[in-house]
Amino acid sequence: MDLIRHLRLFIVVAEELHFSRAADLLGMAQPPLSQAVRRLEGEMGVELFDRSRRQVRLTAAGALLLREARELLAREERLRTVMHRARAGEPATLRAGVPPQTPARTLHALLAACADQCPGLRIDLQEVDTAEQVRLLSRGRLDVGWVHHPVACEGATDLTLGPMVGVELGVVLARTSPLARLPEVSLADLSGHDLVLFPWEGAPGWYDRTLDLCRAGGFAPTAVRHARNPEFLVGLVAAGCGVAFDDGRVAGREPRVIWRPLAGRPLVQQMSAVWPKERTHPEARRFAGVAAEAVARDATTARRLPARPDEERHEERHQQRPRPWSVVFEPGAGPAPDHTDG
Repeated sequence: MDLIRHLRLFIVVAEELHFSRAADLLGMAQPPLSQAVRRLEGEMGVELFDRSRRQVRLTAAGALLLREARELLAREERLRTVMHRARAGEPATLRAGVPPQTPARTLHALLAACADQCPGLRIDLQEVDTAEQVRLLSRGRLDVGWVHHPVACEGATDLTLGPMVGVELGVVLARTSPLARLPEVSLADLSGHDLVLFPWEGAPGWYDRTLDLCRAGGFAPTAVRHARNPEFLVGLVAAGCGVAFDDGRVAGREPRVIWRPLAGRPLVQQMSAVWPKERTHPEARRFAGVAAEAVARDATTARRLPARPDEERHEERHQQRPRPWSVVFEPGAGPAPDHTDG
């Protein structure tokens, strides 16, 4: 029995939950497909599908096999790719995901650090939100991801976490807002405002945590608006359509808005690299450490530029800068980098 072939057929049926549609997708007749699934069930000694109802359903054993089969086939595909590249003399490739809102400066710092500390490693960087990264990692289509925590997505428990990086967020206000006169703003001061956030689907855990922390601090947004693009987010704030949270860098590019730190520093955005526990790319752990150090080092030098030259001294007197990002390594993962204000 060709186990790999039968598993490929099984996966299509399991995803479609319809033998006729699966057969059409596979370009084969339905009877041979049904026979192949029956043979796989005989080989495994379990029933994979519940055929007792009008709609085909996976049994508990079938759901388990689907997960294991995806991992096995992803590993086989990766093995073939690595061997092909080895024969061709090509450098190793690491498929890495980063959130869409990652600043260009941070991306540059990350790739520069990888080029310096991981020579010969090709980084295939992809723009993918946290939830989608977890899905791609579980299917073997990414080797490592850079995600926002908490990672409240299916499959997150099957991931290994790299060193954590945290950044304290402040609030982005329209420059005409009365709150812009304050040296720092409390969450309760934002009462009565709408809040502009990145969509829930991108990072459900961080989205929910943000709203929980806002309510705990006395800020229950009158409405929540969504912006996928940082420029759109800042544009909504500039137009008086709400407030947003940022580390200061996005707001620094738009003179019609201003950034202020939050009193008590209640919002700390945690990020780290993650990778599959079962099929770890040999360079995933090293990438995680390099990425954490590069991102933290870049953030310590990030400062909000004044919107106009005549505001420079005012900003220096009244605006508290974002604190440096802290990096926390898990036991055995290596020492945390020495961060100083620069």
